[in-house]
Amino acid sequence: MTATIRVVVTGAAGRMGREMTKGLLQADDIEVVGAVDRVAAGTDIGTLNGLQPAGVSISDDLAAVIRAARPRVLVDFTVAAAALANARLAVEEGVSPVIGTTGMSTAQLDELHQLCEARQVGAVVAPNFSLGAILMMHFARQAARYFPRAEIIEMHHEQKIDAPSGTALKTAELMAGAMEAVPPLPAGEEKVPGARGGAYRGLAVHSLRLPGAIAHQEVIFGGQGQLLTIRHDTTGREAFLPGLLLAVRQVLHLKGLVYGLENLLEL
Repeated sequence: MTATIRVVVTGAAGRMGREMTKGLLQADDIEVVGAVDRVAAGTDIGTLNGLQPAGVSISDDLAAVIRAARPRVLVDFTVAAAALANARLAVEEGVSPVIGTTGMSTAQLDELHQLCEARQVGAVVAPNFSLGAILMMHFARQAARYFPRAEIIEMHHEQKIDAPSGTALKTAELMAGAMEAVPPLPAGEEKVPGARGGAYRGLAVHSLRLPGAIAHQEVIFGGQGQLLTIRHDTTGREAFLPGLLLAVRQVLHLKGLVYGLENLLEL
């Protein structure tokens, strides 16, 4: 019988953290042994998620939780600065981070990768855990080879801190890598600064932040006499759970950092 994977969740009281913790609690091969957040300290994570008490209360001290609970995997849904600090602490203790927090810089990712290699610990950083979103990025990369122009429009809830989203940036990276050359954006006068969006890897990216939204993205390709739109809509945060479970199960077999869930899939 396969041993259960001991997991601690940081950002456990946030909207994403609660939804993912709920799914982890219900997975047969995973045992949630710790939960960390700056709010709701002392609250049982099962009760917080409308389940039976889990016997694990939220703490505000990650180091103490790791020492006491001895997890194998850290699942992080916090903010970029906290995620890096949490991951450093976890890796130093031989715990593998799985990070869904976006906004980490290339330098931060490189630092974490080097630390993981030095400690021979695996890590997964995924801008998006939705399998549908991963396929959307995969298809966009394929289409980028055949169209001269494309722009990315992403929309999230109004409380999302970073813009563009990590998914949009990852999509742009994949598309730019597939193109022989990214054409310059058309010259023109912006009557309102920023109206044409921001340029990343030569591609225009537009960010919307609206109440009622969760996570949505479309990539619009333009060619002679035609448009192609590839769109993905997340209508509920439970969409991220299958990808998270995949990462938690796979990270223990890695040495070093893997950036992007697509690298764990056969695409």
